[in-house]
Amino acid sequence: MSNQPILNRRSLLASMAAAFGATALPPSMGRVAAAPTPAPLLARPVPKSGESVPVIGMGSSRTFNVGNDQAARSSRKDVLRAFFDAGGSLIDSSPMYGSSEAVIGHGLGRLGRLGPQKNLFSATKVWTWRASDGPSQMEESRKLWGVDRFDLMQIHNLVSWEAHLDTLLAMKAEKKIRYIGITTSHGRRHKELMRIMRTRPIDFVQFSYNILDRAAERQLLPLAADRGIAVIVNRPFRRGELFDLFSRHPLPSWAAEIDCANWAQFFLKFIVGHPAVTCAIPATSRVDHMRENMGALYGRLPDAPMRARMLQYLAGL
Repeated sequence: MSNQPILNRRSLLASMAAAFGATALPPSMGRVAAAPTPAPLLARPVPKSGESVPVIGMGSSRTFNVGNDQAARSSRKDVLRAFFDAGGSLIDSSPMYGSSEAVIGHGLGRLGRLGPQKNLFSATKVWTWRASDGPSQMEESRKLWGVDRFDLMQIHNLVSWEAHLDTLLAMKAEKKIRYIGITTSHGRRHKELMRIMRTRPIDFVQFSYNILDRAAERQLLPLAADRGIAVIVNRPFRRGELFDLFSRHPLPSWAAEIDCANWAQFFLKFIVGHPAVTCAIPATSRVDHMRENMGALYGRLPDAPMRARMLQYLAGL
């Protein structure tokens, strides 16, 4: 176990200022000193369109499933505000997630249409075995969110994917949705997902990937890069298990080289440091955790040697 100190927010800001040349000119002759240059927001293009998406998004499984509890709904609105204030855009949900879509819509409505959430990239899923139920389910999701149309509609866990894909292709042609995707999780059904990626006109895939679960590196991520398909990563923290395993240990001092102030940023920057990843979607119910997560949206990303160093450090704990 290392005795290196945990990085704090002050050291992160200092390293970011050094990295990006954030210097202020001394005032003279009545001139005002220049403000420090902020670190740029990290974004990746959607391969099929070139549209930029911030590399850290937000998931909503479990964390936004709070029903009609008004106090919980209000706290989730604050989580949304922190997400948007930090530069977030892509929010992912599903009818499978209980009341999550309704709670997202409630929060968006309370924040108003003219705030930072105007940059919302809305992503949800169709999740029903009967293809004939798909259109009504998607329309209900749209009403719950309070959006005019979804940016991304995904087929949840490949459920009845062939029939739903026909529906989504027609909706995209009619401009009722902008992008089409297919999801899986828990490392399941990778072979079937790859077959779809090779043969069908999809824009996004979503699957599980994190610093310990790296099966996607072997085939899924290279195939997505080759086929020009955007990648959303779910379960970036293994639903919190990574913190259980490692948070009692200190961050290495060299985490400052990639502007990491906490373990959340360490785990997230490992993921989005892979060039084939478009966006990771950690979920949280707490504003302080959201702010920690969104710190990974700024500063430097690890290159391949640094990612190998990150893996080696964890292996030694």
